[in-house]
Amino acid sequence: MPERIKLTEKVLRDAQPVPGRDYQIFDADVRGFAVCIYRGGGRAFTLDYRHAGRQRRMTFGRWPEWSVSAARERAKELRREIDAGSDPLAQREAKREAPRVTDLIERYCAEHLPKLSERSAADQRSALAKLVAPVWGRKLVTEITPTDVDKLLTKIAEGRARPHKEKPNNRARKLQGAKPTPVRANRIGEVLRKMFTLAVQWGWREDNPAQRFHRRTETPRERFLSKEEIARLAAALDAAEDRRAADIIRLCMLTGARLAGFARLGHPSTSACPAPVRNTGRMNGALAFRGRSICMGKSRRERD
Repeated sequence: MPERIKLTEKVLRDAQPVPGRDYQIFDADVRGFAVCIYRGGGRAFTLDYRHAGRQRRMTFGRWPEWSVSAARERAKELRREIDAGSDPLAQREAKREAPRVTDLIERYCAEHLPKLSERSAADQRSALAKLVAPVWGRKLVTEITPTDVDKLLTKIAEGRARPHKEKPNNRARKLQGAKPTPVRANRIGEVLRKMFTLAVQWGWREDNPAQRFHRRTETPRERFLSKEEIARLAAALDAAEDRRAADIIRLCMLTGARLAGFARLGHPSTSACPAPVRNTGRMNGALAFRGRSICMGKSRRERD
């Protein structure tokens, strides 16, 4: 049996390292509590115990960052947990191996995003990297709570200054105040809800902290061109060298479709224009007579 003495600050200061080996000085008050004197001169507090027939040694604090009295109290807490059947060293090791939010984001991007459209996948990947990972990256997946979700989405909804630089490259662009972005917060909330739903399926946690996230009110944005703006745009389109691009913009004006929807169409047929790929937002399913005439005029130019 090793000799036991009451550990004090003086005992630790006077203890001398032994070349070539480390050794322990055990405390007389708490069973298994000791200080390890390393060959290099460092000192750390340890607790020796047995669990399920295995001898275990847990290091939990370095001296002088931890005082002897604080380390003794911590050793008493650990000893109570051990007597109740716990294995604190195994719990620490399990926590180190537990998946963190960065691991969840990586797996979500690798397994779920390929199922989405290219643009949606790119938007979600960028949002997770810029808005979620910097805040939660090092946290365990099991540590995220509904309160954490609410705090993150509230911060996103508040917006940020534009441009997001203290010294913009363009001197004419001055730093503007933060503009609320409730739509972005709602979209991030939907991404988090899906990501944590998958985390539950993967066995990484038991519940979804984003299941009932607070959805902000979204104000639809709608703007109409004035007659003067339409006239200037029409003149610019008539003078444009790229006729295909000009026709696509005209079709967008007539149908309410998005630019990307017509940009993917290629060459329309002579009989009728195919309906643009529907993504999100409002658009007309069929083209107006003027829109069809644009397509037919384009086809005649191509034949000529």
